[in-house]
Amino acid sequence: MEQHATEGNYRRVFVYGTLQRGLVNHGWLAKSPFLGNDSLPGAWLHDLGPFPMAVPDPSGDAGALVHGELFAITEVTLVQLDRLEGAPRLYQRHWLPLLSGASAWVYLGRAPQVRHSPRLLDGRWRGRRR
Repeated sequence: MEQHATEGNYRRVFVYGTLQRGLVNHGWLAKSPFLGNDSLPGAWLHDLGPFPMAVPDPSGDAGALVHGELFAITEVTLVQLDRLEGAPRLYQRHWLPLLSGASAWVYLGRAPQVRHSPRLLDGRWRGRRR
C-alpha cells in the first residue's frame, strides 16, 4: 500500500479550485512545492459559484475527469486545508489515484450537494483570480 507521503514529512494534495496557482486561496499553498499539473479520473466538476466541487462519477464514465494541480504539503498544512474545505462536512478528503499514476489527497463533495449546479464539461474551473 502506498504511503500518504512524498518525501519525509510531505503529503501530496490535488487541488482543482480556488487553491490553484493564481486563484484567490492559493496563499494557503504559497510555500508548498508545486509538483505539476495532473488530473483526477472518475469524477465530475461542478460550478457552485464562488468555488467548484468535484464529485465521484458513479456510472464509471471514461470521460469523467477533473483537471488541477498537485502540491507537496506538510501535515500542518493538511490540517489547515481540512478547516478551509470544511472537512468532513462540506468536503470529504480521499486518498485517490491520479491520471499520472501518483496518488494524492483530494477533497470531494457528494452528489446531492451539486444536484442544482452546472457541471463543467471540460473538467476545469477558472474561478476568481487574486
